[in-house]
Amino acid sequence: MNIKKLISLSFILFVGLLSAQENANRFFYELSFKPKKDSAKIDKVMTILDITSTKSQYEDFTGPAQDSILKVKVEGMQKSGIFEDISKSMKMPKFSYKIQKAYPDMKITVSDMISNRNAFGYEEPVKFDWKISNDKQMIGKYNTQKATTEFGGRKWTAWFSTDLPFQDGPYKFYGLPGLIVKIEDDAKNYSWELKGNKQIKDWKELSYGEEMRRTMGYNPKVTIISKDKFDATAKVFRQDPFGEFRQYMTPEAMKMTMPGTQMTMGEFIKNQEKLIKDFLAANDNPIEITETAAEKKK
Repeated sequence: MNIKKLISLSFILFVGLLSAQENANRFFYELSFKPKKDSAKIDKVMTILDITSTKSQYEDFTGPAQDSILKVKVEGMQKSGIFEDISKSMKMPKFSYKIQKAYPDMKITVSDMISNRNAFGYEEPVKFDWKISNDKQMIGKYNTQKATTEFGGRKWTAWFSTDLPFQDGPYKFYGLPGLIVKIEDDAKNYSWELKGNKQIKDWKELSYGEEMRRTMGYNPKVTIISKDKFDATAKVFRQDPFGEFRQYMTPEAMKMTMPGTQMTMGEFIKNQEKLIKDFLAANDNPIEITETAAEKKK
């Protein structure tokens, strides 16, 4: 290969590498919410909205926040060859779903943990009928303006800022002439407030933890299915989180010990099953308590 062709090939590879990299604006929203309908108890969790040039992604920050700790523990196990049940030292997220909005049409994709083998999601057309008022106030360091809407059976009040030129917001909310800085329903079941932001270089859609699950046979690429099929699959998963693996759980396999420990495979799976069921039972007060207008028309 002559030098001219080598330079040309190197340039193409370099441009391809650059195009594959994305930077993101990460906005941190503290979410205060009531996990139980009949309780006044308020929980708090940090959530993130990552905004790139082509889309945004909203999720619970608990998982990504532990990536560096998880990486150290996984590398330690790889070196020692001794298994450690990391779930005992890691925090479970309050919410397992992710919400992506594709720019510029704002097509919404919701994905969630409804399988231990594959990632599933559904596309959802959501439109907000915002009523913008003249009310203004400072929230943190931002000048904000008030807007109201109804969504998912609740009445919402949002405060947005044109100082932040993104027509987006936490969860599924979007469509105001600036980023939503704060939004809550009238009964204060759910309330998000912007607490900070930072630039993320070479942003990745998947966390380290999700990438590690890939090595254990989990396919993190989201398969889009209908909302009805998604709900049906979720119902089965909640009843039996390890149902997909039952055929492989022979008495012999369940008696096998994890490398370097006295824990059997059966004990490990039982612990994981309890974690998942406890997580799923922790919240009976969903953000949306009624179907959207688009869903009712189906």
